[in-house]
Amino acid sequence: MKSCLVVDDSRVIRMVARKIMEELEFDVVEAEDGQVAIDCCNQVMPDAVLLDWHMPVMDGLEFLYALRQLPGGEKPKVVFCTTKNDLEHIQEAIKAGADEYIMKPFDSEIIQSKFSQVGLL
Repeated sequence: MKSCLVVDDSRVIRMVARKIMEELEFDVVEAEDGQVAIDCCNQVMPDAVLLDWHMPVMDGLEFLYALRQLPGGEKPKVVFCTTKNDLEHIQEAIKAGADEYIMKPFDSEIIQSKFSQVGLL
């Protein structure tokens, strides 16, 4: 079974994302900020990361740069999931190593579409 790390400081968003990802047959691990997410990746590298931008301790962009530097950190497909929807932020995320980008609020159909596009479904 494929694994997905859901990184968001909102417990509600993590719960919704977990439900969707489990319906798509992913094992799910949750992290409330980028530092906790890096700690998770150092233990077990996920197949996918659903990543928020604004979080305390370490934000999504900082996490993404750190992830891509880890051994095996180039492998996870990273889908940014945020309220930032301007072209500048999207380009910044892609440059940092994101594979896809979706806007909040999201639903199962949107996540399924993006995860299909990056080859995980």
